[in-house]
Amino acid sequence: MTESSANNPANGDVCHRTKNGVKSGRNGLVKSHHHYCHQQPKYCCPEDKVQHASFNGGPVLYSRPFNESFEETPMLVAVLTYMGYGILTIFGYLRDFLRNWKIEKCHIAREREEQKDFVPLYQDFENFYTRNLYMRIRDSWNRPICSVPGAEVDLVERVSHDYNWTFDYTGRVVGVINMGSYNYLGFAENTGYCADAAADSTIKYGVGVASTRQEMGNLDQHEELESLVAKFLGVESAMAFGMGFATNSMNIPALTGKGCLILSDELNHASLVLGARLSGATIRVFKHNNMQSLEKMLRDAIVHGQPRNHRPWKKILIIVEGIYSMEGSIVRLPEIIALKNRYRAYLYLDEAHSIGAIGPAGRGVVDYFGLDPGDVDVMMGTFTKSFGAAGGYIGGKRELIDYLRVHSHSAVYATSMSPPVVKQIITSMKCIMGEDGTTLGRDRVQRLAENTAYFRRRMKEMGFIIYGNSDSPVVPMMLYMPAKIGAFGREMLKRNIGVVVVGFPATPIIESRARFCISAAHTKDMLDTALCVISEVGDLLQVKYSRRRKLPSPDRALDHSMYNDIQE
Repeated sequence: MTESSANNPANGDVCHRTKNGVKSGRNGLVKSHHHYCHQQPKYCCPEDKVQHASFNGGPVLYSRPFNESFEETPMLVAVLTYMGYGILTIFGYLRDFLRNWKIEKCHIAREREEQKDFVPLYQDFENFYTRNLYMRIRDSWNRPICSVPGAEVDLVERVSHDYNWTFDYTGRVVGVINMGSYNYLGFAENTGYCADAAADSTIKYGVGVASTRQEMGNLDQHEELESLVAKFLGVESAMAFGMGFATNSMNIPALTGKGCLILSDELNHASLVLGARLSGATIRVFKHNNMQSLEKMLRDAIVHGQPRNHRPWKKILIIVEGIYSMEGSIVRLPEIIALKNRYRAYLYLDEAHSIGAIGPAGRGVVDYFGLDPGDVDVMMGTFTKSFGAAGGYIGGKRELIDYLRVHSHSAVYATSMSPPVVKQIITSMKCIMGEDGTTLGRDRVQRLAENTAYFRRRMKEMGFIIYGNSDSPVVPMMLYMPAKIGAFGREMLKRNIGVVVVGFPATPIIESRARFCISAAHTKDMLDTALCVISEVGDLLQVKYSRRRKLPSPDRALDHSMYNDIQE
C-alpha cells in the first residue's frame, strides 16, 4: 500500500490504484508525502517531509497538513485472499449442483415451476455471491437494535439454526460500545436540548405533514431550516429534502442531461452514480482523488467535444465527495477547484460525511481547507450523520435553488420533511454554530478531532492497515480474507463491541474491511476499551498486516493549533 498525498498534479507523484492496492515503490512502500503550511507545525514528526502544493507554479493551494495513507496489500495476503474466494466459489458451484438435483434444500427465491422456460430473473454473479458466500456471514449484518444509537447501543440477541437463512430471537438484550454508527457529533440522543425541542415540535405540528412543499406542506420550520442551512454553509440560498439518497439521485438529473458530461470519482457513492445514470448525460470516471486523471479528462473533453459530432459539451460537471465513506479519504478540494476554474467546469460536492465532522467550525471540507464556499457550484450534504436526523440539502447561488424548486423531482413530488426531524436539525445546527448561547457544539467538534487522531494513531501503532486521511473520522481497517469478515464481527460482538464489517459489493471483492466511525460521544475510556479488544481480536485472527508498525508513543492531546487559520 502506499501513502497518497495532495501532490502537484504535474509532479508525477500521484499514486495509481491497482486491484489490490496502490502502485508501490521498490520496497513495497511508496515514499510518504504530506502537505504542510509555510511553517511546519510543532506536532509534525521529524521524519515527515515538508512540501508545498501549487498548481502549475501558481499560489500554494494547501495551508494545512494533508496526509492520506493506503498501505499496499502484502503479497501473501493477496494470494491467500484470492485462494479463499476461489475455494468458496468451487464449493458454491458444487452446492448449486446439489440443489439443482434436490439433494440439498435451497432456501433462496427461485422462479416457479411454470416459469422454468423463462429467461432466469436472477442469474448474475451477485445472486451466486449472496447464495453461497454472503449467507455464510449474514449474521454480521442487519442486527436489530433497541436503543438510541449513541456511544453505546443495545442489540437484540438472535441465533440461527439453519446457517443464517433464518434467525430466532432469544429475548436477551446485549449492551455494546457503538463503533459503527455515523453519529459523529453525538447528536443521536434521546435526552437534552435537541431531543426536547423535537418532542415539543411533535406536540405542536405532529409527526407527518401529509403533503408536498408546493401544496400544503410548507411549514414555517422548513423556511427557518433552509435559511439556517444557507447561513451555516455561507451560501446565498439552500433547499432541504426528506431523504439524503434522493437528494443526489433526483437532483443530478435536474442539473444535467443529454449533451452534458459528468466526470465522476471512481469511489463515489451509489446515490451519485444512480443520479448520473438517470440524467442521460455522458459519464466518465476518473481515478480516485487523482488530479492527473481528472485533468486529462477535462482537457480531452475540451479538445474533442462530444463523440461523433465533436460539438462542445453543453456543460461539464465534476462530482466528488467530501469524505469517502469506504476509504476514509478526504477530497483534494483545492486542486479540484483550481482545475474546474481553469477548464470552466462546474463542481458538485457531496458532503454527506464531512459536514459537521471536519473543519474548525464543523462546516465541512470547504471549512477544513479554508476555501470560499462560492467556489463550489453545488454544495450537497445530509442531516443523517452529524446532525442525528434525516434528509439532505443543496446549497449554492439563489438562481440554482430557485431552479431546483421547480425542476427537482424530490422537491416537487416528495412529501415534506417531518416536523420533529426538522427541529432536530435546527437545534443541532444552532448548537454547532454557537447560536444556542453555549460552546457545546464547538467542544464536540474539537472532541471528535481529538478522538479521531487518537484512535487512528493507536490503530497504526498496533500494526493494522488503516486507510484514509489522518483527520477523517471514518477509519477503515483492512481484513481482506472472506472468512475473517464474519469472524471479526462475531468476535468483537462476543466482547461487547459493535462494529461494521464491509465486503463485496460495497468494496472490491478482495478489499474487505471493518469500518469504524468515531464519535464525539466516545470517551477516552470507551476508545481504550475498544482498542484493547480490537488488538486482542486482531492477534486472534492475525489481521495485523501492516509492515510499517510504529513504536508506541505516550498519549497526548491533539494540538489545538491544528485548526488555526494560517495566512499565506
